[in-house]
Amino acid sequence: MPPSSIPPGVLHLLQTVPNLLFPLVFVYGLQRSSTLILPTYAWALTYVSAIPVIFLTKHILEYIKEESEIRRLGARRVPIIPRRWPGGIDVMIRAIESNTTGKFDDLWKEETERLGSYIVDVHLLGDAFLFTAEPDHIKAMLATEFDNFEKGTYFQWYMHSVLGTGVFNSDGNMWKFHRGITRPYFARERISDFETFNHHADLAIKKMKERFAEGEALDFQDVAARFTLDSATEFLFGSCVESLSSALPYSWNSSRHQAKAKPHSSDKFAVAFGHAQDQVAHRSRLASMWPLFEFWKDKTKDDMKIIHDYIEPIIKGALVKKASKNDMDSLEKNNELATTLLDHLVQQTDDVGVIRDETFNILIAGRDTTMSTLTFAIYLLSENPNVLAKLREEILTIVGEVRPPTIEDVKQCKYLRAVINETLRLFPPVPFNLRHSIRSTTWRARDGGKPHYIPADVDVGYSVFMMHRRTDLWGPDALQFDPDRFLDERVHKYLTPNPMIFLPFNAGKFL
Repeated sequence: MPPSSIPPGVLHLLQTVPNLLFPLVFVYGLQRSSTLILPTYAWALTYVSAIPVIFLTKHILEYIKEESEIRRLGARRVPIIPRRWPGGIDVMIRAIESNTTGKFDDLWKEETERLGSYIVDVHLLGDAFLFTAEPDHIKAMLATEFDNFEKGTYFQWYMHSVLGTGVFNSDGNMWKFHRGITRPYFARERISDFETFNHHADLAIKKMKERFAEGEALDFQDVAARFTLDSATEFLFGSCVESLSSALPYSWNSSRHQAKAKPHSSDKFAVAFGHAQDQVAHRSRLASMWPLFEFWKDKTKDDMKIIHDYIEPIIKGALVKKASKNDMDSLEKNNELATTLLDHLVQQTDDVGVIRDETFNILIAGRDTTMSTLTFAIYLLSENPNVLAKLREEILTIVGEVRPPTIEDVKQCKYLRAVINETLRLFPPVPFNLRHSIRSTTWRARDGGKPHYIPADVDVGYSVFMMHRRTDLWGPDALQFDPDRFLDERVHKYLTPNPMIFLPFNAGKFL
């Protein structure tokens, strides 16, 4: 990965310029060694055209090679999105605009409908970039052809300053290593976890009641963000950020909105956490040009310093604690007594960087998925009071009004599970994702014709958000919020025959 001491834009130029200079050096060598006597303007024209000619020649040779392979496989190319500007820059601008307006699926929905295909080729800056919302294709990447699809160097490049080499930013043996040291912890029965989440849930509800008692509106997404950040940091590190101790913001039209809230120690961490994630999301939309927009400085650097300054002392403290315990107990016994993910990880390695990257990766995944689901669930329930009434009746019947729920209670709340599933169907925590092909392959076409050709060394974006909303997969009411679809005959009609149409958690490949 690129050294952090070199600004991203400068490093990008250092890596790119040699490739651009090669054609010029080649022409210069040709001129010096040639016995041909050509006029100056001819050599000048050769220099000017060298870069585009070699670039074009390279792509023509790749195209010829791929065409030969396509004929051999009896396949066809993925349909290309029409472009008006060279390199598909206009498509990139449309993608950025759709994200800015919050309607991030508009571009893909429009183009898939126009081309009559749920797999398309963006062909950005001369290179293929495939995008799909087909269950069979997503299944191939996440299951049947999992070893042929990795996150890839581009994904790791723009995510590295935030995720490091953690489980969500690694491939191959490094991914297996991280998965191996993390998974056993999550495979255990975690009875005490209910107590952790109940504690923070009680604090969140108390904060909400205080705000309502003032007659003020509440930003539930902010509350959900605080609740999940606190519970996740305590669950993972055994050390809570305590963002719920900070004052909740008032709505923009409240008379109290302008009042300056007293700073809290958690504010810097929470803000840095959000900024860093926003920045890498922005990078993903700028493709390989992102370093040019952070030319002199990595825009995640300051935020990640705040985050690391919080995490690393906790890790070092856990390593000291481990060393003192190992003087008295066996490693096996210490591992059995691990109460947090951090306790578990320090038994596997003493590398602060590895532990930091791993815990932060899990923190992002655990916190964001829960926050997103809680926020959208409350939004959907507020829009559907009949569903809220039915859910409330089930919870009061099984759990009651006072006592906290148990694992057995949750298992009995079938309608609660349906509400959560329906929320995850309409608003999956990771609506879009990316994989990179290692070898060329073919994928089944929806129209039953020749399969689609998937070249080697190509990025493939996929969207469970779009797949979850397809009427041909979920029925004519696919855009409606209806938890009963996970309980009635529609389960057997749509989901049971094709379980890959519902993938809120990446088919188990988050870990």
